[in-house]
Amino acid sequence: MPEGPSVRKFQLLTSRFVGQVVAKVGGSSKKINVNDLNALRLQDSQEEELQELQDSRADAPSAAGELGGSWLRFHFGLFGSIRANEFSRASRANKRGDWKDPTPRLVLYFESGGFLAFYNCRMHWCSSPVADPTSDILSAEFHRGRALDALRTSHPVCYTLLDQRYFSGLGNIIKNEVLYLTKIHPLTQGSLLAQSDLEHLLDCAIRFTSDWLQSKLQGKGLHLHIYQKEQCPLGHKVMKAALGAPGGWKRLTWWCPECQPAVLSGGGDLALGDE
Repeated sequence: MPEGPSVRKFQLLTSRFVGQVVAKVGGSSKKINVNDLNALRLQDSQEEELQELQDSRADAPSAAGELGGSWLRFHFGLFGSIRANEFSRASRANKRGDWKDPTPRLVLYFESGGFLAFYNCRMHWCSSPVADPTSDILSAEFHRGRALDALRTSHPVCYTLLDQRYFSGLGNIIKNEVLYLTKIHPLTQGSLLAQSDLEHLLDCAIRFTSDWLQSKLQGKGLHLHIYQKEQCPLGHKVMKAALGAPGGWKRLTWWCPECQPAVLSGGGDLALGDE
């Protein structure tokens, strides 16, 4: 899934069209009947790794398969995106040597003349939005206390940072970068860190995510320190491993053993949490 700054950028792009009516629909999606979107008004745009469109037609029925009072939810894959008033263009030739532009899954043309193009996403109708701003690290309503409580448990901090119940929008790139910037080993149990270290980690995660969003909005790239690197900025060899909670999704993690020394438990062992 895209990380929080990307999803927030998508939300800002779609919010420009709130209040406008869909005049025409295009795209390659077979998962929904795109013609059902004609004459809908974009009532709102919310984010939680998704974007949504509300059906506002007063006479819309609510029977199964129809759209009364529904929201259209978009799930973006690793390469999902939204473009406003422009289409994505091929940046390189495909395996056959063709310069073929990506095909949007959905295009919404509005009565104003503008349009939104959605790429590499899955769509389905739902009864209501589910966004929780208190878990959104980019939201003014982000619940800092609850996030700190989650971090100070005995789980490795690299697991906790990806728990979307407390850090919605914080993804693998942000996790790797903020752990390096705060000099914390990814497998360190949060319960072994001082309160000041946890506060610093959370502050760094919020600041890094916000700075990344601003860079995206300005069309600038992201400067990475450790993610997918072979050496850290100080020239030390970087370690890489797939780490994750037992039974959960393992995510590739990069860290510098020199800059991010292991925190030992009382028994002198590396704190591995549930591993």
